[in-house]
Amino acid sequence: MSLFVNHGLGSNLNIPNIITLIRMIMVPIIVWLILANQMYAAFIVFLLAGVSDALDGMIAKQFNLITPLGTYLDPLADKILLVSIYVTLGIQQDLPSWLVILVVSRDILIVGAILLSFLLALNLAIVPSMLSKLNTFCQIILAAFVLGDKGLQTGFTEAIELTVYIVALTTVLSGLAYILQWSRQNSEKAQNL
Repeated sequence: MSLFVNHGLGSNLNIPNIITLIRMIMVPIIVWLILANQMYAAFIVFLLAGVSDALDGMIAKQFNLITPLGTYLDPLADKILLVSIYVTLGIQQDLPSWLVILVVSRDILIVGAILLSFLLALNLAIVPSMLSKLNTFCQIILAAFVLGDKGLQTGFTEAIELTVYIVALTTVLSGLAYILQWSRQNSEKAQNL
């Protein structure tokens, strides 16, 4: 079986990208399960989404199947998953509203900067830093703790409280790092004109 599917997208639509698309399809299912107070099922589907994230990356690297589509689709799927879960858990009052606002605002800020750069034809390269990757990891851990606590009655209350503040700190720091990276590249481009 070929790892590529050629239907108008060339070699962009391959097995890793299909797995990423499936992860995106899992988002409304997880949101619905949380809203229906089916936290155990939401936790299981969230774990499957996490496994799919690791699997698509491993397959893409192992078989040299990294595509331009995949480099955009994978982080987009992660953002859609995390923002949707955070907003839903905030609505359900399982996460503090201030944290949800902070996480969502940071992502809007990053997307806004990228769109502004595109509209101004600045061709800036916004590369995720180690701090940004740490922030995403912490956000995933917090979501897993909350869903696990609600679905399995794990008693993660203290771990959740600590992780809330770790996510807040890494969100602020990574947001500032993105702003600095964007403004530094923007000023370098302006000097070269």
